[in-house]
Amino acid sequence: MFKKTQVVLTAVAFALVGAMAPAVPANDRAATAATVGLSDQGLAALKSHIDGYVKSGRLVGATTLVARDGKIAHFETYGQINKEAGTKMSEDAVFRIYSMTKPITGIALMMLYEEGKFGLDDPVSKYLPSFANQRVFSGVNQDGSLQTVPAERPSTIRDLLTHTAGLTYGVFGNTPVDQLYGKAGVFDPKLTLAQQTEKLGKLPLLYQPGAAWVYSLSVDVQGRLIEVLSGESLGDFFQERIFAPLGMKDTGFSVRPDQLDRFSEIYAPEKDKGLVAYRGDFFGDFTVKPKSESGGGGLVSTTMDYWKFAQMVANGGELNGVRLVKAETVELMRRDHLPDNLTGIAGGKQGLGFGLGFAVVQDGEKQGGHANVGEYFWGGMANTIFWIDPTSDVVAIFMTNILPSGIYPLRNELRDKINNAVEAD
Repeated sequence: MFKKTQVVLTAVAFALVGAMAPAVPANDRAATAATVGLSDQGLAALKSHIDGYVKSGRLVGATTLVARDGKIAHFETYGQINKEAGTKMSEDAVFRIYSMTKPITGIALMMLYEEGKFGLDDPVSKYLPSFANQRVFSGVNQDGSLQTVPAERPSTIRDLLTHTAGLTYGVFGNTPVDQLYGKAGVFDPKLTLAQQTEKLGKLPLLYQPGAAWVYSLSVDVQGRLIEVLSGESLGDFFQERIFAPLGMKDTGFSVRPDQLDRFSEIYAPEKDKGLVAYRGDFFGDFTVKPKSESGGGGLVSTTMDYWKFAQMVANGGELNGVRLVKAETVELMRRDHLPDNLTGIAGGKQGLGFGLGFAVVQDGEKQGGHANVGEYFWGGMANTIFWIDPTSDVVAIFMTNILPSGIYPLRNELRDKINNAVEAD
């Protein structure tokens, strides 16, 4: 995503089909939990754990959702949407999901792949000409200008999907190329997505395509590809092809007036004050439709909406008779696609590969034993996360509203609690 106030870190009911979603009423979820092999004791431990975070003042509000075998067996709310207003957290609270936008963009792009609009190994420049004849950063001259060399090969759409296209993010690092993004005006909120992508394509790459995994603006470039290939704006494509068919009535690039009273405030710790409303560089005014719709991190959503998306993916591309992509496309996306010269994200230290839009667990022990091999997932800057575990057929969603990302070990703790609740079949 390009708009700095909506940048995302290092992932959700159309009236026609919304009522078809297999959501389980709150008073029936305990029975459902037992039916799908989730222990009451384990789920109670999960609830108690998040309650502890809220009661201690470490979180203002949160939700947890656990589904197994396609059925919601646990959906809890904690704390408040807005502590200043005293608004209690609700199941339909609207959250800034930041980078959990990225898997939605990936699915959207792969819908066009299925339609034959592009090949994974097509050069990006075939569709976005400013990415032609790219050059790669190689050093800094005495006058501060950047030294560059020609790219050894064009960056491809597969590279974009795997964060190996040579791009960086411009806000999470401080390399000369990151600095150049700011100087070149890549984050100017007045620019359209087309203008921003045009500008980005003309800048030097941080590394040779395929030579490294670097979390980057590549998903925003994917968003622009969707616009070019479909002839629609990214927001229109999402609404018509994903949100409406799945019944994701509360997901979009801005907050409607009728959603304002359930739009979650965002917080960050401040010395001697605890958690206070955040208004720093990564705060975005979602009450205003953005000039540029960020496929990398611009969406807001609810826990239930995002579960519909995640469950569709877990089901192999289909939910309640609505198919968005083929099962084989989902299988392709959840496989590791990193080049052979790369051993995984962060040099392989985390036991993670990367598919076409998701991180993929390859070594559970390197994840601290918190994840099963084959699990795929992504999170958002405000400490949200979702994951899909094909081994246990679990889909889990965690929504909250606190910066910075990774402030607590919540994600691993959540995995432990939920995995402990899964009873052997």
